[in-house]
Amino acid sequence: MTEELAMVDKLIEEIHTGTYKPNDKLPSENVLADMYKVPRITARKAYNRLQELGYIFSRQGMGSYVKDRRQQIPLVLSGNVSFSQKMIEQGYDYKSKNICCEPIDYCEKIFQALDAAAHERVFKIGRLRIVDRQAIALHISYVPESVFADIATEGSEITSMWAYYQTKGYHEIHSKQSILSVNVPTRYERELLDCTGMIPLLSVESVCTDKDSGTVLEYTKILYRSDCFTYVITN
Repeated sequence: MTEELAMVDKLIEEIHTGTYKPNDKLPSENVLADMYKVPRITARKAYNRLQELGYIFSRQGMGSYVKDRRQQIPLVLSGNVSFSQKMIEQGYDYKSKNICCEPIDYCEKIFQALDAAAHERVFKIGRLRIVDRQAIALHISYVPESVFADIATEGSEITSMWAYYQTKGYHEIHSKQSILSVNVPTRYERELLDCTGMIPLLSVESVCTDKDSGTVLEYTKILYRSDCFTYVITN
């Protein structure tokens, strides 16, 4: 293990055990270098790594501080309430921005999930979720044109799929079993979410249906910045 990684591991342990508490100022790079008997550049790299991982933040000319990870957004990963509604109910300064509406090429996984034939058109509707002016999640919904005939013209205006479904007469939305995975963000995802490759993304994939009719409404994939949330899973 390199000196830099050893320092990172030790500092993370001290943050977890409470040696350094939220908003505590950390030792300067010079002091940290003396403590670990390493060059100052190694201490600087260790702090940079901790900042990329979301453990600390810096203030210009003032030093490095422990990030209060308890202020992360509690997110319930199950239930039949839209993400937008959850954020609004919790009182966050929330915004949903539509970033794309476009037909996709045939993808067996998505088309089968939507019960769509290969010749049918499926549209990709993307929304960027923003809280306190920070992008925290990317929601991608794949919807069949056979169910939503006007999606090609209406899709670019959608900021909440659940609200859109209700305007189409679907009021009881049911989310089937979700698949969770952890992914390294792509360059495109890093740019959208303004994060480094060191911050993993929690990916949640599921199929949403209308509870009354059983109509498949969408196949969805949501990418959450892992440093912005605590996750609550209900039975």
